[in-house]
Amino acid sequence: MSQEQSINIAQLPVPELKKILDQMNQEFELLSNSMQSLKSLQGQYGGSKSCLGTLKSSEKGKEILVPLSSSLYVPGFLNDTENVLIDIGTGYYVEKSVPEADEFFNRKMDYLKQQLESLQGVLQQKFQAKQMVTEVLHAKMMQAQQQQQQSRA
Repeated sequence: MSQEQSINIAQLPVPELKKILDQMNQEFELLSNSMQSLKSLQGQYGGSKSCLGTLKSSEKGKEILVPLSSSLYVPGFLNDTENVLIDIGTGYYVEKSVPEADEFFNRKMDYLKQQLESLQGVLQQKFQAKQMVTEVLHAKMMQAQQQQQQSRA
């Protein structure tokens, strides 16, 4: 049985608030990194979709440069402009027609868009919660500093 408990953060001591803030910063950074990864992946799918458009207008037998690595290309010739191999993940490739590949990339990009929108909402909530904790921590530290100054006087 899990019951949701709410804690008044204004009642927590400064060390606890610092721990919570550190944890929130880590969560926020992780979510931000995830968002960047999703955006990068979205860009890769967009680039692949763009290449399909170029392939549609290409002729069979056209000379091209074939990438062997990110910085090494060798000359080659287009043998088939109707079908492509698509990386579906974990080292598996599937042959699809150009229209099927286009649909595949559209589905992936739509899915990533939904995930990014969802993640954006979570990030906003985390950011607001982090700001609240930061404000309470700042107020408590100022209060402690004022009390120290009053005790010295």
